[in-house]
Amino acid sequence: MNEDSKKIRILAVDDHPVLRQGIAALIADESDMTLVAEAADGREAIQQFRSHRPDVTLMDLQMPEMNGLDATLAIRDEFPEARIIVLTTYTGDVQARRALQAGARAYLLKNSLHKELLNTIRAVHAGRKSLSPEVSFELVEHAAEETLSPAEVRVLRLIAEGNTNKQIATQLSVTEDAVKGQVRTSSPSWVLTIAPTPSRLR
Repeated sequence: MNEDSKKIRILAVDDHPVLRQGIAALIADESDMTLVAEAADGREAIQQFRSHRPDVTLMDLQMPEMNGLDATLAIRDEFPEARIIVLTTYTGDVQARRALQAGARAYLLKNSLHKELLNTIRAVHAGRKSLSPEVSFELVEHAAEETLSPAEVRVLRLIAEGNTNKQIATQLSVTEDAVKGQVRTSSPSWVLTIAPTPSRLR
């Protein structure tokens, strides 16, 4: 097996060439990643995915011809195992929930790419899900407006802040099992994706 076959193969989808160039430059410096294709809109993204079968796809939301959400739905419908990271300038919880419901495994704000992109690519490739902190708080704020109790909202806020189950249990003076049970039984399915690492939900 050659070295290239061991690398995380990435497809970058964005209608702004400068952003794609920036992503390409970031990936070029990483020994465990390679950019295999680029696309400027959703339709091209689907074609490139079919041709290259990337390990991870970086998907912009707002694009001409076909937006990122529709492209994500189409790709996931044809390739259920596709691992897609949504990149956007928007923090709105509606956009975040739609992306997650469409099958995205991570949601990153473009202004945080230099800090979070590479680690997020590795996490998603390893089978984990991830959201940037800003998006996590948006989701928790929305959850607070739904049918959650104050205690449930408190647990979700602590998760969004990056606390482990053990730390949450200590802060709330409850057992770890109680924390796990509260998250699993009371949270909408999309809320469970806000933890950047699996350990926060174990």
